[in-house]
Amino acid sequence: MRVSIYAVGRMKAGPERELVDRYFDRFSKSGSALGFEFTGVNEIPESRAQSSDLRKREEAVRLYDALNAGAALILLDERGKSLTSETFADRLGQIRDQGKKQLIVAIGGPDGHDPELRKRADLVLALGTLTWPHQIARILVAEQLYRAATIMSGHPYHRS
Repeated sequence: MRVSIYAVGRMKAGPERELVDRYFDRFSKSGSALGFEFTGVNEIPESRAQSSDLRKREEAVRLYDALNAGAALILLDERGKSLTSETFADRLGQIRDQGKKQLIVAIGGPDGHDPELRKRADLVLALGTLTWPHQIARILVAEQLYRAATIMSGHPYHRS
């Protein structure tokens, strides 16, 4: 299953970018044996529309363009479900085992995600109830994808 990240906003060079790249590289290497092919991060600029609703709609259209028919979608949102790392790993395995060819994990812009996109999502996931800066959210997603792969493979990186 191809796994990609959809992110509203750009991540500049620096220590945060290096950390994200390190975890995505680890996920790419460890996930391939589990049927996960990391295909990268698709960055789109924030919408400049006048209203929050219109900005969310415009950003959602760009994501719909990236979704193939039958693709799985995980949206990050502080009002989503909080999962343990083990449960997140189980969900990734279930999505893969359902025969999905593509999984997109979406990090929204400052206004969040369009309500229609939330309805389309297979999982609305919270990284806690706090609101995180875009760069930190991306680091957390990268690390959790890598952690999920280590959990699924029985690697000692994750110890409970």
